[in-house]
Amino acid sequence: MPPIIIRDPLWNNIRVDARALRLIDTGVFQRLRYVRQLGLAYLVYPGATHTRFEHALGAYHLAGRTLALLEERGELAQVAADEREVVRAAALLHDVGHYPYSHALEEIGALHHEEVARPLITEGQAADELRETIAADAPARVYSLIRGESESPLQGLISGSLDLDKIEYLKRDAFMCGVPYGEIDVDRLINSLTVIPDPVSGRLSVGVLEKGLSALESLLFAKYQMYRNVYWHHAVRSATAMYKRLVGDALRAGALDPRSLASYTDEGLLHQLDSFGGSPLLGALRERRLYKRVFECPAGDLADGTGDWISFDHDRARAAEDALATELGLAPGELLIDFPAKPQMLGLDILVRRKDGHVRRLTTEGWPGSINLPLLSEQLYRSARVLRVFVAREVDLERETVLELVREP
Repeated sequence: MPPIIIRDPLWNNIRVDARALRLIDTGVFQRLRYVRQLGLAYLVYPGATHTRFEHALGAYHLAGRTLALLEERGELAQVAADEREVVRAAALLHDVGHYPYSHALEEIGALHHEEVARPLITEGQAADELRETIAADAPARVYSLIRGESESPLQGLISGSLDLDKIEYLKRDAFMCGVPYGEIDVDRLINSLTVIPDPVSGRLSVGVLEKGLSALESLLFAKYQMYRNVYWHHAVRSATAMYKRLVGDALRAGALDPRSLASYTDEGLLHQLDSFGGSPLLGALRERRLYKRVFECPAGDLADGTGDWISFDHDRARAAEDALATELGLAPGELLIDFPAKPQMLGLDILVRRKDGHVRRLTTEGWPGSINLPLLSEQLYRSARVLRVFVAREVDLERETVLELVREP
């Protein structure tokens, strides 16, 4: 069967072969048509209604382009023949475990989407297709790549400092939001990728030619701009905080089974919540009556570690919200504290082939005499991350009250 062509607004023509088409036609992949890539960002950027489905197709497309370039340069001679198909399948399936409305539910303690993906890839229809079209051990190999735990020389294409997922979502998200922030030199990046031996272990790994470091900088700045202006936009974070509280309350009340969360589509989950009597938060989200900012403070103005518990100690954060709400004359759930967690803007651990042919590993320590990308990454991250308090009704909230609350060990 010859490849079919799927028209895409970002990459134009995406050629899909018979193996990939069989995976696309599985139920776990088709669900991604109804899971928005950017969650509730469409309430701020109306064009941000694109889904995990087209993002996954884009990642598959970039994997094909990159593998073709590596093949052309003879860099895949020592890579198992079927490993290329495993990589393409991993690029296609990397998001099948995502919850409705993107990453929001992981912020309230739901199992990470990569863990959710385990049975979806290693069991059932998708696993059957992988075994039949690639190899008997293909499901395990695909999942290992997605988890970043594979011994494959091509691991870095799926999970790493320069993985194709990052390149695809930053370009697509900026394009669909209609903002100029996701400008990445994609061709330069992909053409700079190489397969080279680690100078310490001798193992082959994905690396980058030194000439591609400027394109790596473009990736870092694009990611920072997108976090600052889209992903962590104050109204997007308000809607996300409302959604997290809505689902968290439903889980505590037994109205939702946490084991079924990853089976829902975006609208399917809202419908399920509505069938249990709804909530003022549900109505407010549907009518875009978002909570307003009453406090905000950049992470750079706080001591290291201050308030980090808000993003991982969910029971404590909920109790703090309700205590502060009561103090201000608000009902429980009418005040929400938000402090997004993100380990770093750009994790760096990548092999670089220097112009003189030597291979060196670029890590968080950086290189003397060049832009210190790790330090810059941390500075950008701290300037983009903001502690905020959102409220349903206008109240007077003293700044020091919030700072004392978040400073508690």
